[in-house]
Amino acid sequence: MAAILRSKQTWVFDLDNTLYPAECDLFSQIDARMTGFVSEQLSLEKEAARALQKQYYLEHGTTLKGMMVDHAVQPEQFLAHVHDIDYSGLPNDTRLKAALEKLPGQKYVFTNGSKGHAGNVTRQMGLQDVFDGMFGIEDAFYEPKPSRAAFDLFVQTFAVNPSEAVFFEDLTRNLEPAHAMGFGTVLVRSGKDWSHEPEGARPANADDRVPDHVHHVTDHLAEFLEQVMSV
Repeated sequence: MAAILRSKQTWVFDLDNTLYPAECDLFSQIDARMTGFVSEQLSLEKEAARALQKQYYLEHGTTLKGMMVDHAVQPEQFLAHVHDIDYSGLPNDTRLKAALEKLPGQKYVFTNGSKGHAGNVTRQMGLQDVFDGMFGIEDAFYEPKPSRAAFDLFVQTFAVNPSEAVFFEDLTRNLEPAHAMGFGTVLVRSGKDWSHEPEGARPANADDRVPDHVHHVTDHLAEFLEQVMSV
């Protein structure tokens, strides 16, 4: 495994619950602010707003996409609201930084969040100088993973050859198009309870069956990268 991955020249990382552990609970802040946004914009009670939020997440890949399609919401307004959160709970991860810096070739972040959010996360974690580029939802014209169009735009933007690249994600559905394009795929899973997410859109945990389009699995990103680069 390590020898094959060491030969790759491009390393692509999802952001939320992938670069940082899901146990940091950062995304729960975003999740709650999305519920509040939907509730306020559509004049819905919180319970109804949350149900619609999760329906859009399952059907469109992001709540934002559903709100844009069905309610003509301006994406900049949505993203500014949901990413107005406290980042202080993220670790300054020197171990992950060292592991990332040892990887050969180029390193990118590819997120369904905004590029500004990606910058906030990586700065808090001490990773701001590690990556060669960041691809946010705005760069995909708000077309989220797992849409193949989002992957095509990412590949075109950074001139990535998928056969020489590895993609890291916490959602198995987002690894399926990566696999189809020729990326190596790594599932970063967590023991955190994600039962509040819709079935079919939940991050994987240790009890889930690993689908064929997932090539490798880890529950500790830094340790996995260290093993890849060990001689």
